[in-house]
Amino acid sequence: MTDSAVLSTRIRTRLAGYENRFSTLFEEYFHTLGTDLEVPSFSRFTPECLELLRDLSLRGGKRMRVALVHEAARLVTTEPVEAVDDAALSIELLQTHGLIHDDIIDDSPTRRGGPSTYYAYRHEFPDHPQAALGLAILAGDLALALSLRVLLESTAPPAIRQAMVEVQTRAASDTFLGQIIDLERDFSPATEEEALHCVADYKTARYSVLAPMQLGLLAAGGQPDLFEEELRRYARLVGIGGQMRDDYLDLFGDPQIMGKPMGADIRSGRRNYTVHAILAAATDAERTVVESALGDPDCTEETIAAVRDIAERRRVPVQMRGGMRRYAELASAEAAGWRSRWRAESVAFFEYLPQWAMERIR
Repeated sequence: MTDSAVLSTRIRTRLAGYENRFSTLFEEYFHTLGTDLEVPSFSRFTPECLELLRDLSLRGGKRMRVALVHEAARLVTTEPVEAVDDAALSIELLQTHGLIHDDIIDDSPTRRGGPSTYYAYRHEFPDHPQAALGLAILAGDLALALSLRVLLESTAPPAIRQAMVEVQTRAASDTFLGQIIDLERDFSPATEEEALHCVADYKTARYSVLAPMQLGLLAAGGQPDLFEEELRRYARLVGIGGQMRDDYLDLFGDPQIMGKPMGADIRSGRRNYTVHAILAAATDAERTVVESALGDPDCTEETIAAVRDIAERRRVPVQMRGGMRRYAELASAEAAGWRSRWRAESVAFFEYLPQWAMERIR
């Protein structure tokens, strides 16, 4: 087995370990949450809301943010760090918040192979659509509040606890800004690639990569502020590559693996990386087909297939994979520069991570 294969096996084993351990931790968190909150005894909606949060949260995938928290802590120490669990819980609760609100914005019926929180409420209250919308919004808001509460109640020293809350609050506000400019982008037919990069940075990289790394370093007693520029560069590169992958999979992925129908972004009118590449390469007649599909919620599978055929004729999948590979290589090179400062074993994880994301393109 080559050195690269050995490294890949070791890292995959660590990822599986983080995923399994955190699943147990998250289950325990939700088990005790109902007693920790001061819920009025007469309320029927509140326990139901908590159950929907639990259901969506426990449907998580690889828990990459959790892995980033742990591996960032391992950059500076191999000793157990208790506050790492608090950081991991916080970042995943923020993710739950984001998923719920994303599905409201996109009017998405499914998430992670099950019903979205919004559609679960719509199913329960078919004659009260405004109440269903309000309850879904509040469920997402509660997840955000809980993500901060976990840090405020952490056993970490007060200074570290305060710093972690600041990181998470900043990550949340950056994500909201990212959502705003993401929607704004869809009103601009001539979207520039740099605008797409900016959306990926604000909406994805800052809370999915940068914040977990900062939280992990802080929990372990590190000083992420001293290395903020390079951490931000790494996070941005990983975030752009990851968003390209998500946009690619939305049109070219396997719906069984994705847990949702293909072409959801096109039906929602999202001018993402894939749509941008198709429109740039298409003929006038082909662009008309794509533009007519964009933003049409009743767009048929046949029309989505036609858009996919146009993309394949214009070699858009090849172009997209090339872009993802380029950003993965740049991110790996950025992480390689950390070897003189931090533990080589965990630096190797951050070098490998962008390449691993490329392997997930199916």
